Amino acid sequence: MLLSDLPDEQIVWMSHGDAITAEPPGFTVTASSPGAPVAALEDRDRAVYGVQFHPEVAHTERGQEVLEKFLYEVCGCPPAWTNTSIIDQAVAEIRAQVGGEKVLCGLSGGVDSAVAAALVHKAVGDQLTCVLVDTGLLRMAEAAQVEETFRRQFHVDLVHVKAGDRFLGALEGVEDPERKRKIIGETFIRVFEEVAREHEDARFLVQGTLYPDIVESGGGENATIKSHHNVGGLPDDLEFELVEPLRRLFKDEVRAVGEELGLPPDIVWRQPFPGPGLAVRIIGAITPERLEILRQADAVVVEEIKRAGLYRQIWQSFAVLPAVRTVGVMGDGRTYEYPIVVRAVTSDDAMTADWARLPDSVLERIASRIINEVPGVNRVAYDITSKPPGTIEWE
Repeated sequence: MLLSDLPDEQIVWMSHGDAITAEPPGFTVTASSPGAPVAALEDRDRAVYGVQFHPEVAHTERGQEVLEKFLYEVCGCPPAWTNTSIIDQAVAEIRAQVGGEKVLCGLSGGVDSAVAAALVHKAVGDQLTCVLVDTGLLRMAEAAQVEETFRRQFHVDLVHVKAGDRFLGALEGVEDPERKRKIIGETFIRVFEEVAREHEDARFLVQGTLYPDIVESGGGENATIKSHHNVGGLPDDLEFELVEPLRRLFKDEVRAVGEELGLPPDIVWRQPFPGPGLAVRIIGAITPERLEILRQADAVVVEEIKRAGLYRQIWQSFAVLPAVRTVGVMGDGRTYEYPIVVRAVTSDDAMTADWARLPDSVLERIASRIINEVPGVNRVAYDITSKPPGTIEWE
């Protein structure tokens, strides 16, 4: 039984702000801290348990042990959800949903869409056609890598749509991050619909939506942190039925499933990349010039993180371009160019994250290379904000 299942009159307790200060009748306090006098409580006679902290986040020491003890010993739930069982369950659900119909899948350079595509391909084989929509917002050489992996290695039917000009046109002058996400999501779907007209029997659209995407996009009792383009940005008149085989998974589980499916390490271990791409790493309006500057700077960051042997240890490492100008000096002359902010975080599931303590030598190489190799940049800063209070992405 959960606290929320009890009548209101049975779950009234003394509270102050966001902390419980006294347990209700019949309950025993089982854990406390200076900031949370009633961090955990129980009524064993009625099998009712509650917590006033977040055991599920990476920053909570031994939090996973708390959850394991509760699930395995108190609730009697066996740990039967393995990588193999996740795949078997997903394949069965996909086949039941799709039947003999044709399916389209939107591929990007990220692990989420790649694993989703591999799962659906395992389930329905040649019924799947993958569509790579090159939005013009991808990372350096990303489209070429996707083609190599899926067309040449996995022999998947792949359609490559070069739509950069269309996305940039739709985003012209837009600065608000929520509007960016919604415009990209809707444009993405419209491009898909045009491809679908050439595959008229395709009724389903595969997306690599993860559980954190759903949580952060809000809805129900969840606050909206930021809309994800495949959750909050979809148009109301969507002509496809969605297939989302990863929507109950976190990123670490997705990687494990990808390895089990035989995807190459370069795909499985590629750091997360937002669906709207570089559009939400430019703080301000998007222009071709800013995109090219950011793309080059981002490539430098990734190259140096890999060179230092830190790529797999870090959850995400990337460049951000605030659309402001800063004064600098080159030689004997004054410059007035863009800054680049480097962002690197460690995390287990993206729900919380800590800023990565990169060695000074790595930061020095990144800054030196960006300023010397990327035209239009005269300053590099490093973001030392954790999540919370910040999000991993800037927009």
